[in-house]
Amino acid sequence: MEILISILIFIMIIAALISLEIKDLLSSVVSLAAVGLILTLLFLLLQAPDVAIVQFVVEILSLVILIRATIIRDDSVYDRKYDRKSFIYRISALFCVIIFLIFVIISLKNLPPFGTKIYNKLADYYIKNTINDTGAVDIVAAIILNYRAYDTLGEATVLFTAILGAVLVLRKIGRLRNER
Repeated sequence: MEILISILIFIMIIAALISLEIKDLLSSVVSLAAVGLILTLLFLLLQAPDVAIVQFVVEILSLVILIRATIIRDDSVYDRKYDRKSFIYRISALFCVIIFLIFVIISLKNLPPFGTKIYNKLADYYIKNTINDTGAVDIVAAIILNYRAYDTLGEATVLFTAILGAVLVLRKIGRLRNER
């Protein structure tokens, strides 16, 4: 597991360096998206699925914002002609969407019906021991701030970084300087 994590971190560093050095803005954004998606995979491997979900959502939203900002800034994206290569890209993207939808449908079918009581040892532990372990009366707050504090800190860090990145990309001062 440690070797896999090390390899993924190495790939993240390479993708980050590529995104810094490449001249094409759209390619740079795609390379940066690869960094975020690998980070999501790392969170899953480190058994922090809630942080992985937040990272994935923030990554997708950031990617949409960055691609939109890149397309506005780089008009050459609109001038591309559609050829056989772009048709193959569209077909492969459609294939990936269909595979994703198949996995979503399978996952939704395997969920228990709404309202079904599911036995969960961890939930029982939290309900029985929260007051004794933490001194907090609010079980949800105790779980978020005591039992899952590192995950909550990770989620807050991911959200703060995404907001900061969006503000830096979309600020007017940087765009005004570049136009001059």
